[in-house]
Amino acid sequence: WSALFFALGRAIRAHDLPAAPLHDLISAFEQDVRHTAAGHVYADLPELLAYCRLSANPVGRLLLHLWGVRGEDALRESDAICSALQLINFWQDIGRDLPRGRWYLPRDALARHGLTPERFVAGDPADDAARVALVTELCAHARGLMQMGEPLVHRVGGRAGWELRLVVQGGLGVLDAIA
Repeated sequence: WSALFFALGRAIRAHDLPAAPLHDLISAFEQDVRHTAAGHVYADLPELLAYCRLSANPVGRLLLHLWGVRGEDALRESDAICSALQLINFWQDIGRDLPRGRWYLPRDALARHGLTPERFVAGDPADDAARVALVTELCAHARGLMQMGEPLVHRVGGRAGWELRLVVQGGLGVLDAIA
């Protein structure tokens, strides 16, 4: 670990990286460990997005810093893309996460579809339509976030801008595959 943190410290100094996003990433890791251990079910999308603000959005903010892209619009669009990517990851990995005790399906969304965490996991064929409707709703939300962030691809120049375009299109493609 000392070699890793030595290299990180060197990168922080060399690129004048802001500390807040790095602290947020550590906080997200700690929260994820605590929530998984406790069997926590997120109450709603706002609570889940608060987790994304710690776990995903800092990555985009660090990249914007490295690319020299500034401004509130760029930060807001980056946050939308990063949160969307985190949510897309959750929705594509439901089958892997649940057996590991990692629960990201919001309780209120489950309830809107007549499901509980226990019923979702039980896999009763009578609940198939409700599970599909739930995942469709959650994917639509993630798609909306990705589309809100899409203008950022025009703010980022050069190769990084093209790579960001690919990330956005890849995320949308994964949503299509989930559908």
